[in-house]
Formats: sequence, C-alpha cells, structure tokens
Amino acid sequence: MNRIWEDHRWTIIAIIAALIVLMASIYVVPEEEQAVVVRTGEPVRTVNTPDGDSNAGLYLRLPFVERVQRIEKRVLDLNMTDEEVLSNDQQRLLVNAYARFRITDPVRMVQRAGTTEGVRNALEPILNSVLRQELGRRTFQAMLTAERGTALANVRANLDRQARQYGAEVIDVQIKRTDLPSGAPLQSAFQRMETDREREARTIRAQGSRDARIIRAEADAEGARIYAEAFGKDAQFYDFYRAMQSYDATFAAENGDAQSSIILSPDNEFLRQFRGRR
Repeated sequence: MNRIWEDHRWTIIAIIAALIVLMASIYVVPEEEQAVVVRTGEPVRTVNTPDGDSNAGLYLRLPFVERVQRIEKRVLDLNMTDEEVLSNDQQRLLVNAYARFRITDPVRMVQRAGTTEGVRNALEPILNSVLRQELGRRTFQAMLTAERGTALANVRANLDRQARQYGAEVIDVQIKRTDLPSGAPLQSAFQRMETDREREARTIRAQGSRDARIIRAEADAEGARIYAEAFGKDAQFYDFYRAMQSYDATFAAENGDAQSSIILSPDNEFLRQFRGRR
C-alpha cells in the first residue's frame, strides 16, 4: 500500500482534487425549482425558468466562483394577519386575507428582493395598504354581496402591478374572514342592523296595508256592481233579500245575549216584509 502511495502519490492527489472540483461544479435543478447562477454578485444565466431555453436536469458551474440560487417554481402563499379596516359606512372591520403568487422573473427577483422570503416581506405591507384602500371605498354590507368579488379583483390587479417590480406575478387574492371587532362596535353594528330590519318590516307592512285597502275597495265595487245588476233584474227580490240581511243583523243576539229586545210599531216601515206583499 505504501509502495502504491509512493509511486502514484501525485496521481491520486490529482484524481481526488478533480473529484472535489467536479462535485463542486455539478448541480441538479428539479422540475419544481428554477435556478439563477450568480457570479460575483451578478446573475449570469438561468435554468428551468418559464421563458428560458433550459429545462430541469444536471448542470455545471464554475466552482468557488459561481453560486446557484434556487427559487420555487410552484405557487407560493402570502398570508395576512388580522388587520383593522375602516369601511365606507364607518364600520371597523377585522379582515384576514391571503394572496397566491409565483416567481416569473427570477433574475429580477434576485436583484430586487434576493430571496422568495424577501418578496413576501415586500408584498405584505403592499397587500395591507391596497386592501385598506379598496375596502375603505365600500360599505360593510357590500362586502357580503357580489361586489366583494369586484373589490378583490381590484386588489389583485393593484398588488400584481407592484409585484412585477420584484419579478413576481399575483394569481389570486381572497379574504378568509371579515368580522366586526368584539365589544361596543359589535353591539352597535347589531343594533344598527336590527333598526334597519325593523324599518324594512314597517315599509313592508305599510305596503301590505295599502294593497289590502285597494283589494277591499275593488271587492266592494264588484259587490255593488253585482247588487246593482240584481236590483235591475228583480227589484222586489232584491228588496226582500236586503231586508232579510238587515233583520239578521238587527235581531241577532249580540255577544251571546239572547235577552236583547227591540220595541217597534207594527206599521213601522222596517217591518214591512213581515206584513207580506200586497
């Protein structure tokens, strides 16, 4: 063994050095990543980027001179903590939102933000600012309707415009939760909602009462028309029928009291139907 080392020492050292250099030169870029090769602080080439010519695989770099910065190619999340936002109707809302983005220009990202975490740190205050500005233009009730989708589309467009500066593209912005703060503001909001519902109920009842009066008036007019037609066909029968209705209303026991009495003269005109027809 010593003889081999003595005879081939420099060859063995050269082979080991070559292996070290080769291992330092080889790097692998998987499908879910993209890479930027940086030399003396400046990006010189990219691997497996969306618009690049190279794909994922095995590559070489200059050892100890070039370094490889790996960047996620998948969609990344940007989470927002609960933020208090003042709506257009002066309601204080606790909003929890998130955005999804991906790196489309890794060279610009390396130059402007350094890492994907740097992109997150840069976009988080922008998301908070854009969300406050957009929700401040709308009422709390509007955020519970389809208008919420329009607001989020505007937030996504504004955030994406800012994200382009860092080589990122914003795909989506969504609100996880929109709540009222606990305590007095929440009770005040509930009271306001209750007052609005009561006002709406009064309006509906007033409209129903108006419609009922119209229906009764139309029914009375139709009844009068039918009575008039009946009177025109047989005046004596109509007179008899109306008299019977009057007798029924007059002589009927009131509140179950069967001892009520009415004293009239026999020749009273009201009792003419009891005297028979002449």
